[in-house]
Amino acid sequence: MERPDDGGRNRDRAESRAPNPDSPPVPSDDADDQGPTAATRNRSPSDEGATIEDDGVVRWLLETDDRTVSVCRDIAMILAIVGAVNMLLFAVSGAWPLLVAVESGSMEPNVQEGDLVFIVDESRFAGANAVEGTGIVPRDIGRQTDHERLGAAGDVIVFIPDGDPTRTPVIHRAHFWVEEGENWVRTKGEFRSLNEVTCAEIVSCPAPHDGFVTKGDANPAYDQLPRSGSDTTVVSPEWITGKAMVRIPWLGQIGLGIDSIRVLTGVGSSAILIATGALALVLLGTVVGDRGP
Repeated sequence: MERPDDGGRNRDRAESRAPNPDSPPVPSDDADDQGPTAATRNRSPSDEGATIEDDGVVRWLLETDDRTVSVCRDIAMILAIVGAVNMLLFAVSGAWPLLVAVESGSMEPNVQEGDLVFIVDESRFAGANAVEGTGIVPRDIGRQTDHERLGAAGDVIVFIPDGDPTRTPVIHRAHFWVEEGENWVRTKGEFRSLNEVTCAEIVSCPAPHDGFVTKGDANPAYDQLPRSGSDTTVVSPEWITGKAMVRIPWLGQIGLGIDSIRVLTGVGSSAILIATGALALVLLGTVVGDRGP
């Protein structure tokens, strides 16, 4: 009996194992041969951890979960918000500084020591009966026209006593306007605020120039009297740095505290703010570290 040729059988087996080009592909069990699956296609770069190489420096800084970068990013955002608010307030106010801390009780009870007062340029929000060229309504006119500011008639102004830049600015109420050479003690002064003195006993009477006579709400006499109030002559409009609009109770204590530290240590305000900010960063980092991931 003749046996089939072994070479023919091998050729038949090889042909039976060869893939048919018309048949669908058979899935492979080898993971290396498989294409992307739904799970791998939907995986975002953040699942693997954002890197500078993948996203670039800016996107990495904005999206990374690195603890140190996150803290710095939050602080930068806060500073940006504060800066934007300051710019907005400056646009409304037109004066700088925007806020003034009250250092004494001379304006009580309407303004307390330690209050923070929002200041605007004297020409902003001027009353209808403001003194011409100033934007300020003094107390005598305010009582007639119902113009009130910070609890009483008339505008509260911030001015430099005697125009001396080395002196601390004062925040007091403008009581009335006087013209150069005017005997304001006789024409406009109130007896109870004159301490029973006459014009001859006051250096600034007759008035040496046009300006305002001022007084603290809690003080018994005008600032222009000797040894009374801010001890200044008639306040010229050029010495006025702004007028008070709104007070924020007690918030000025922060600024007064910084000034006290500056006086005691001889360190500048900027250095104190930087040191305070560094301490805040350390405390914030400690809190974040205690919270864990």
